[in-house]
Amino acid sequence: MLGPLAHRSPDSPLPGIVIAGSHSGCGKTTVTLAIMTALKKRGLKVAPFKVGPDFIDPGHHASVCGCPSHNLDGWILNKSSVQELYSQYCAGADVSVIEGVMGLFDGAGGTSESGSTAEIAKWLDLPVLLIVDVLGMARSVVALVKGYLEFDSGLRFAGVVLNKTGSKRHAALLKVALSPLGLSWTGALFRNQDLQLPSRHLGLITAEEGGLEAKQADLFRSWFEKGCDLNLLLKTIRQNRKDIRPADQTETIKRPGISLSRPVRIAVAKDEAFCFYYQANLDILERFGAEIVFFSPLRDHSLPPVIQGLYLGGGYPELHAQALSTNRELREEILTKARGNLPIYAECGGFLYLCRGLAQKENPRPAHPWVGLFPFMVNMQKRRCALGYRKIILKKDTILGPAGTKIRGHEFHYSNLLEPISQDKSIIRIYEVRNAGDNLLAPEGYTWNNTLAGYIHLHFGSCPDAAKNFVAEAQRHFVRNRSGFTGSWFTEDQNR
Repeated sequence: MLGPLAHRSPDSPLPGIVIAGSHSGCGKTTVTLAIMTALKKRGLKVAPFKVGPDFIDPGHHASVCGCPSHNLDGWILNKSSVQELYSQYCAGADVSVIEGVMGLFDGAGGTSESGSTAEIAKWLDLPVLLIVDVLGMARSVVALVKGYLEFDSGLRFAGVVLNKTGSKRHAALLKVALSPLGLSWTGALFRNQDLQLPSRHLGLITAEEGGLEAKQADLFRSWFEKGCDLNLLLKTIRQNRKDIRPADQTETIKRPGISLSRPVRIAVAKDEAFCFYYQANLDILERFGAEIVFFSPLRDHSLPPVIQGLYLGGGYPELHAQALSTNRELREEILTKARGNLPIYAECGGFLYLCRGLAQKENPRPAHPWVGLFPFMVNMQKRRCALGYRKIILKKDTILGPAGTKIRGHEFHYSNLLEPISQDKSIIRIYEVRNAGDNLLAPEGYTWNNTLAGYIHLHFGSCPDAAKNFVAEAQRHFVRNRSGFTGSWFTEDQNR
């Protein structure tokens, strides 16, 4: 039974909701997955989204909803880009569900809403479902909720979920206390330690590693529906829906470069070791004329045939160091392709894979060698080495664009590089890096031949020309190989 939110017609407005939290750890992801699972079980097609630069939550959304989840970030992307991306990926959906980041008003800084869940809710004019951790609270919850409701008059609220209640009596007490606020919908969820998602240093266990099974997702749904009237919530969402329609991309995207009889093929590493990608990056590459071909550095002993580019995303290569090293055929092929000027873009975990390997104590050689394109050893740390938004400016021409190109992204890692850049003069630091406060950070990003790599995850939505230039260089690589020309598009050929 579809209830109050049956399949919508293509011409009707799209209902949607933003699931926000009072703070990190209050239960946003669990509630989001529960609602997505419940909607899917009702036969509805859900368009899932995640506020912020996170990679792991969207993977779990995708496993539940059966379609990719997309990041909406108000610091990385501007308002029109967020609205365009949202409307594009809502095409054909019955309802959208957007999981927030941190607390509702938390973003890139302490005095601005940039990058916050509240900002995205206002940009898309969607109602907010506030998740509040009420462990150890009684009437004090009123002051907390009242503050959230009144802090920003530009927000609309669909209701409040009281998470981690201790008993039916506790839940009833809280609802009575909140009644003067006139909330249209209130749900209460009991504490349940069995509903915890497993995690590690970079966050939750990824969907690629089986972090959320269908049985567990259904447990989330059952837990949510026991304490919350989903049909009433859906009715509230429907009453608050706005006229969001899919964006027309046909006039905004023009394919670059040389006219070819078929798209250029860009190989993308995708498995448990390399699973951190902004879905929009892959989609933008396709819109510019790339054919994305996935492969597994853990299992495939060669790159896909007839490729003109290679994209190595982030993930957990350090957890698969031996398996990646054992696949010697692939490592050597990637190194050979790099020497042959194949356009290669790598970020974070993909960048580490192109280095020599993980450092060992009192041993100058890695126990499990990796590609070795860059001369660095990777040193894993127990404490976080970097976290935050980044704005880069290319200091020289690269496969992503000419000098001066500006791209935004995010950095988060628990490793550093042991060997100094000066040991190899052909390796050039290519990024001027600034944080969200526009403070200058240490230069980053490394280039050699037609390879560009660094720790920062760049979002092509902040600079579509970066994707356009990557595809154009892949096209030129195809033509160079076909004609015998061995030069490079932007950078001078550097024979190692």
